[in-house]
Amino acid sequence: MTKPLTFAVPKGRILDEALPVMARAGVVPESGFHDKSNRSLSFATENSDMRIIRVRAFDVATFVAFGAAQAGIVGSDVIEEFNYSELYAPVDLDIGHCRLSVAEPVEGAGAEPVANASHLRIATKYPNITSRWFERKGIQAECVKLNGAMELAPTLGLAGRIVDLVSTGRTLKQNGLVEKEQIMPISARLIVNRAALKTDPRVAELVDAFRALTVQEAA
Repeated sequence: MTKPLTFAVPKGRILDEALPVMARAGVVPESGFHDKSNRSLSFATENSDMRIIRVRAFDVATFVAFGAAQAGIVGSDVIEEFNYSELYAPVDLDIGHCRLSVAEPVEGAGAEPVANASHLRIATKYPNITSRWFERKGIQAECVKLNGAMELAPTLGLAGRIVDLVSTGRTLKQNGLVEKEQIMPISARLIVNRAALKTDPRVAELVDAFRALTVQEAA
């Protein structure tokens, strides 16, 4: 008997935007998925040939890259950070828009000007992207890995700057920070496991279903 496809989705902001897109592509979770008191991580779908798992955004990429899930939705920041060779991102879903940026204290307290620096300490959950970006500027970035509360790092002297996702900039402002440079624009992508795409026609059909949505919207 053929195993159901596993489709990984991220918890949080992207998911709210992704659900209508998923529905149009035929990926509709069972009603229990929408019950906020439900702590399950795996759910059936209206398609008996598929299940949905709901995990942290960074884990979506790992589940798909290692073949535990065959497809999923995640931000391009996560794809870029991990750079898994087994991940293929065939469709930009045009949702989840934000940007990955460098921010520093408004007053510049303790932050050496980037133009004069050869070494900077940066708080971020994106050490790979951050290191590569500053390296292209000839700067060695010492990345302090944080998974949240990034905005506290400059205030408490942990790091002079942060690299984090920015949408409106309101959180930065409320914490005395200002966006200085944009590293990359971000949007949500459909990702698939390359091996699964080659060996399971259902994965290719899924890609075609999501791709058709972007064609319709562009028309």
